[in-house]
Amino acid sequence: MVELIPGSYVNRLDLEQVFGRPAPLQVDLGCGDGSFLSSLADQTPAHNFLGIERLAGRVRSAARKGSPLSNVRVLRVETAYAVRYLLPPNSVDVFYLLFPDPWPKRRHRRRRIVTAEFLASIAFALTTTGCFRIATDQLDYFEEIERLARASDYLHPERMIEATNLPRTTFEKHFLTAGVPIYRMELRKVSPVI
Repeated sequence: MVELIPGSYVNRLDLEQVFGRPAPLQVDLGCGDGSFLSSLADQTPAHNFLGIERLAGRVRSAARKGSPLSNVRVLRVETAYAVRYLLPPNSVDVFYLLFPDPWPKRRHRRRRIVTAEFLASIAFALTTTGCFRIATDQLDYFEEIERLARASDYLHPERMIEATNLPRTTFEKHFLTAGVPIYRMELRKVSPVI
């Protein structure tokens, strides 16, 4: 079963039990229809892949695309909640946040997922050498994320030119075709969260 329905939403996931094996974990936050998740999982069968998505239709689509792969699970839950409360400490090698909802209107910006608290939760779940890869087409959101990361005690931001050897997301293909600039960043864990 690709769709993961935990026995409890208040206890941390037992990832070895979830996947039936110990393996490095990569997590796609807001995995959408699962295209990126399933392509990446197919390219890297030695790793486990968890997609987190809150919308039921997208979860169904992602589960369908990931169904031929034994190393994919999709969890239907709010992303920030899953990162903070369900993922064990030091369990994730790579997080992906690709084209998150930018909430471009000033009055809606408080709804953006990347906050100082969210970055601390990411750092808590990352392994000691883990990283958080982000892509957006919104320069102001990118700069806000970079500012928050620089203020963090746990993560170090590095701008990236292009995502080498990663599958393209549906949004990325659309933006590239339209000639829209894409801003990328990789945050590396530099110290443990206390």
